[in-house]
Amino acid sequence: MLSNHLQNGIETARLVWSRLPNSDDEALDEVGLSKKSDGSRSESLDYEVIENNAYREEQAQRRKLMVGYYVGVKWFFALLIGIGTGLAAVFINISVENFAGWKFQLTFSIIQKSYVAGFLVYILFNLLLVFSSVYIVTQFAPAAAGSGIPEIKGYLNGVDTHGILLFRTLIGKIFGSIGSVGGGLALGKEGPLVHTGACIASLFGQGGSTKYHLSSRWLQVFKSDRDRRDLVTCGCAAGVAAAFRAPVGGVLFALEEVTSWWRSQLMWRVFFTSAVVAVVVRTAMGWCKSGKCGHFGSGGFIIWDISDGQEDYSFEELLPMAIIGVIGGLLGALFNQLTIYITYWRRNYLHKKGSRVKMIEVCLVSLITSVISFGLPLLRKCSPCPEVELNSGIECPRPPGMYGNYVNFYCDKDNEYNDLATIFFNTQDDAIRNLFSAKTIHEYSAQSLLTFLVMFYSLAVLTFGTAVPAGQFVPGIMIGSTYGRLVGMFVVNFYKKLNIEEGTYALLGAASFLGGSMRMTVSLCVIMVEITNNLKLLPLIMLVLLISKAVGDAFNEGLYEEQARLRGIPLLESRPKYQMRKMTAKEACGNKKVVYFPRVVKVADVVSILRSNEHNGFPVIDHTRNGESLVIGLMLRSHLLVLLQSKVDFQHSPLPSDPRGGGKPIRHNFTEFAKPVSSKGISIDDIHLSSDDLEMYIDLAPFLNPSPYVVPEDMSLSKVYNLFRQLGLRHILVVPRASRVIGLITRKDLLIEDNENSETVELQSTSSSTAR
Repeated sequence: MLSNHLQNGIETARLVWSRLPNSDDEALDEVGLSKKSDGSRSESLDYEVIENNAYREEQAQRRKLMVGYYVGVKWFFALLIGIGTGLAAVFINISVENFAGWKFQLTFSIIQKSYVAGFLVYILFNLLLVFSSVYIVTQFAPAAAGSGIPEIKGYLNGVDTHGILLFRTLIGKIFGSIGSVGGGLALGKEGPLVHTGACIASLFGQGGSTKYHLSSRWLQVFKSDRDRRDLVTCGCAAGVAAAFRAPVGGVLFALEEVTSWWRSQLMWRVFFTSAVVAVVVRTAMGWCKSGKCGHFGSGGFIIWDISDGQEDYSFEELLPMAIIGVIGGLLGALFNQLTIYITYWRRNYLHKKGSRVKMIEVCLVSLITSVISFGLPLLRKCSPCPEVELNSGIECPRPPGMYGNYVNFYCDKDNEYNDLATIFFNTQDDAIRNLFSAKTIHEYSAQSLLTFLVMFYSLAVLTFGTAVPAGQFVPGIMIGSTYGRLVGMFVVNFYKKLNIEEGTYALLGAASFLGGSMRMTVSLCVIMVEITNNLKLLPLIMLVLLISKAVGDAFNEGLYEEQARLRGIPLLESRPKYQMRKMTAKEACGNKKVVYFPRVVKVADVVSILRSNEHNGFPVIDHTRNGESLVIGLMLRSHLLVLLQSKVDFQHSPLPSDPRGGGKPIRHNFTEFAKPVSSKGISIDDIHLSSDDLEMYIDLAPFLNPSPYVVPEDMSLSKVYNLFRQLGLRHILVVPRASRVIGLITRKDLLIEDNENSETVELQSTSSSTAR
């Protein structure tokens, strides 16, 4: 009977495996995003105000009550984003901790009888969790692979990568993170939590998911890319606040690392969202203290309280601390470079072979990780327990599977512990807590720390870039705290001072590696202070961060910038390149022919031009009575597609429908021109026109943007770059030098009295108005 069930299970597994798509069945690129027919994977966002007739009519109808309504909805959405992200983080952490608890409990109960059987159970448990993660990602949500921070950073920079903010990506991110982190891979859940918060914010911004029938008209308030950008910024901050229980760090992370555009009103909403997350997480932690959450305990959310550690430091300790900063910069830069090489190889060779190869790769990485984490502690000799004071709270040895230091694993005597098992054969959160612990001098040998550093560093490099949700915060903290504690051991032995704690140097090492790899400074400094609850170490953390970032910048860019470049995301950095100062706007345009439309254009010509090129913006030209050409505005491709699909604006006459510019009724609502977030929107191939339709005309004047940004042809490219990035533009028209000036605006012309138009101060970006 058992053999029949086993045979049926094997046949079922073979059937499922045979139905998985291979490289011939799918068209996925190296990061799991669907390719468009033109081969591109991303599209610029429209952050500019399109002041067409529909927009102006909507603004004219807006009253103070409606303005207040939009302000209230923004704050209400900030509340929902905080609650949703906090609950998602609680669910992920409870699931990960329980899966890890069941895994270690089962493994430790079996190794009491046989280490071989426990080893096999440990491998199979990890393999099952990791396989569930990679299966969800490759078959259901390809955009959920990786940390998601480079893609979200690109979105806030003005580049929409298709699929990154969809509902299925959110589901894949949550459940994929549970499998990959619970399966013991050398990765974290903090980066995916940032992506999760962004997805939740985006779903609220677009009113839910229409594909899965989870939408509500009451939530479909904001339709512009600018409003969605503000909500996604709140989601990013909420993700960091939920991951580290660091609300202030979350706000600074959104400001420093991901967003490219900031304003004071947004700061308040982001701060409010992070505060809501902190309340939700703290409430959940308090509820779980009663034992209702299974194995979930203090290790679930990342917080390592070292307030009882080293209270003071001397001047001679600054030199080894500076050395930690240099080591962090070197190892961080090396980590970035190695991940670039491996990601490039995966993209061009391995992942082109299809989903089966991605799944096999992740399963092999899981197998290697399990063998190393279980096998290496078996090779390490146990050490005798140190003498501890009665009231110190330190217990040695601790039985396997129990939180704390001095774990007894494969030891001959009861009063011995395995230092390598204390950090290797454990969850990453508990291992970091052990490395940060105070009053545990000489707990780890230099040989064990060095072994763990080399092996875990290699596993982190190998795992990063696989087809599972993967964050780099916790692995970076693990790596940095290991060599930091190693340096701390030498400092303790050299200075012979009783007040020096190895855990303090472990914390500084963690900060230095994150600074050397991710190149964050202010936000990372605040996050490290918040999660360790030790404000006295703030100057030391600032020191090692500045040194590690300076050393790392000498070799390459930050981790997220490098990964964004590998994924083909065209990020605009904060400063233009030096050579742009010597170039003009005309030189940047090159000799490319400008594709434009006349004001009244034939439908057949519109279809022909849209099919023959991939441009997303077209200048519109009209002729004066003197026969001179005049640029009257810019027409977006997405707006043309809406007009072609609706057909209500087709006309038989090739003359302007309203030559005087007034009186024509508006048949379109402003929201009809909004493209669904993280979606391809309408394609020219989706529109079906008859032969009679193709012979008709469209007057583009009511629908174009009559006031696009324009620069003279001899403006330096560096000034164009700053204008483009700071205003979040998608197009800039380059024109010859103007022949005359009709006026000059100075600062005093922009100072409007409050009683003139007070209601527009806050709401310059709503569902139908996009910011200044």
